[in-house]
Amino acid sequence: MMLVEEKDTLKLKLKEIFGYSQFRGNQETIIQNLLDGRNTFVIMPTGAGKSLCYQLPAMVHDGLAIVISPLIALMKNQVDQMNAYGVNARFLNSTLSKGEITRLKKDCMNGVVKLLYVAPESLNKEENIEFLQKVNVSFVAIDEAHCISEWGHDFRPEYRRIKTMIQQLGNLPVIALTATATPKVQIDIQRNLQMEEADVFVSSFNRKNLYYEVRPKKETKKQLIKFLKDNKGKSGVIYCLSRKKVEEIAQLLTVNGFKAAPYHAGLDPDVREKNQDGFLNEDIDIIVATIAFGMGIDKPDVRFVIHYDVPKSLEGYYQETGRSGRDGLEGHCLMFYSHNDLNKLEKFNKDKSVQERENARVLLQEMEFYAESPVCRRRQLLHYFGEEYKQDNCGMCDNCVHPRERFEGSEFVKIAIEAVKQTGERFGIQHLVNVIVGLEDDYVKSYGHFNLPIYGKGGDENTDFWKSIVRQALIYQYLEKDIDNIGVLKISERGEAFLKKPHNVELAKDHDFTTDIDEEEESSERPPVNAKAYDPRLFEMLKTLRKQMAKEKDLPPYVIFQDPSLEEMATTYPTTKDDLAQVNGVGMGKVNKFGAAFIELILKYVDDNDIETASDVIVKSSVNKSKAKIQIINQVDRKVDLEEIAETINHSFEDLLTEIENIVYSGTKLNLGYYIDQAVDKHKQEDIYDYFMNAETDSLEDAFNDESLMDYSEEEIRLIRIKFMSEHAN
Repeated sequence: MMLVEEKDTLKLKLKEIFGYSQFRGNQETIIQNLLDGRNTFVIMPTGAGKSLCYQLPAMVHDGLAIVISPLIALMKNQVDQMNAYGVNARFLNSTLSKGEITRLKKDCMNGVVKLLYVAPESLNKEENIEFLQKVNVSFVAIDEAHCISEWGHDFRPEYRRIKTMIQQLGNLPVIALTATATPKVQIDIQRNLQMEEADVFVSSFNRKNLYYEVRPKKETKKQLIKFLKDNKGKSGVIYCLSRKKVEEIAQLLTVNGFKAAPYHAGLDPDVREKNQDGFLNEDIDIIVATIAFGMGIDKPDVRFVIHYDVPKSLEGYYQETGRSGRDGLEGHCLMFYSHNDLNKLEKFNKDKSVQERENARVLLQEMEFYAESPVCRRRQLLHYFGEEYKQDNCGMCDNCVHPRERFEGSEFVKIAIEAVKQTGERFGIQHLVNVIVGLEDDYVKSYGHFNLPIYGKGGDENTDFWKSIVRQALIYQYLEKDIDNIGVLKISERGEAFLKKPHNVELAKDHDFTTDIDEEEESSERPPVNAKAYDPRLFEMLKTLRKQMAKEKDLPPYVIFQDPSLEEMATTYPTTKDDLAQVNGVGMGKVNKFGAAFIELILKYVDDNDIETASDVIVKSSVNKSKAKIQIINQVDRKVDLEEIAETINHSFEDLLTEIENIVYSGTKLNLGYYIDQAVDKHKQEDIYDYFMNAETDSLEDAFNDESLMDYSEEEIRLIRIKFMSEHAN
């Protein structure tokens, strides 16, 4: 065992390898503790420098340090970083071939490798244990140690067997590290690793540079695009619940001009690696990832982390938000919240054992309280991890910057504490609230709690109100959690003192998310266009401009833009070509032909009236040109007969005409002259063409009923209308 007596030696190595002049927080003490051969337990928030606590000792110590890590992505990322520092670090996991594993083992036994990252599944293999028994191992580091605990997030059964595996390698010092551990999880980790005697180092969970915000999940895609446009060019991570949603959002962002890529376990490993490297190398600004899979990417300049869906636990949420602002500069943590997400997550737990289901339910309940609570979000997070935040206003969360309505709540807090006391400090929040409001369910009956003096004392308020009161009493430390019994609340010393000598307590009203529209229920990403929605003044100005332009070009006004298109322009205020092309019935063809004057008018109107524009509110949808449409365009270009095209794409002739009308009306020019000249007499063509040139509308119904066209077939009128619109409107 190598003892380091001089602090200067560690600082020299810190500068030499990592380029830092000073240690951060209690890094130096932790490193020295491990080098002294003592078991060490480190609880340090994401971005505070956990990895250095085992990387530097590995360099100073003789032999090979083993790092047990759950994520292949994290291993690769850390190995790449260490190699960049000139340190020989490698990983052993399922991605390696037999040949690569053989070479790796040889290098480890020859003392070439200093740091070996191992997945717990790989460490569990007998041949790997036998190989490591032959190597001079200096110590074992267990990264992401919260994976050991069934009470926390990201539980991994393989982690419960780590202690047995380590024991087979000899009596080695162990350092366990995690960014997220509640007091209960901390105890569980230490018990499982049989290191109750370990020196514990807990750093503050307060990330002062992070701004926490929760928004209702309403018109989420529009909110997301607006946020990203306000943060254009910045690096960020967006977490989604499912792989399908990851792909959908990544595509949405790409279509809207952002450099984004997906990242989840279902992707081909090469694609995942390419996307990860692109993000690290700044070729990609935004990574969209699954909550379940995690990222494991150590990038210091992530400026925002967005939870598109609600995470499964506050531990997971805290760890994921912690990937923002690791360089100490700005970091915005935005979560979109809806009850529907909680219901989905609840369904995912239905196949688990009763105990696992209950644990997962409690974790989701904590997530619900966090999102809906009016209390400083920083105070809530720190309280969850057993740390007290003493300031009244952090100035860096939505609840502090935009405080909710407040009220004097000492009487309510007193009732909450009394309910805990009279029920014997043996119950969770739901039962306590049922007793307070006087709800006689099976549990209340079986325990006889309807006989308690506190029963029904808060019946004037609903259960949601009392849940908020109990939760705030917990955060302000009048109540506390029972570490040995998950979900159970007890009275704290502060609560006992309060009962003896009550004082004023200022509480606030919860956020109300009951009217949320969930993402899947959004009928359309485009702002609804209806008669009441548009700006009538701008609409009239656009109509006047259309009339002037039609006169100059000697065309009917509807050929320029139809009324519904003008209404939408007067709703969304498009001020760029791309924005105008998104308007129904426009398309880029019409934009290029007629759009400039309309954009100029709208720009001036927006500027004069200080109006939010389409750039802020329109979300471009992914253009989905069906195979049939592409086939039609290609075959028309090759002058194939329409009957033959209809047969090729398995359409009736009438359906084919409808498809062609859709193509032309979306701004694509199609030359059907080769077919029309064969199918429609020249004189008929001229008559129908003249009708549309002088008509006030392109309505087929009006054309069919017009006396001048009585002798012409519906098919002939439709074909000439297509020709007319293609030539003049596109």
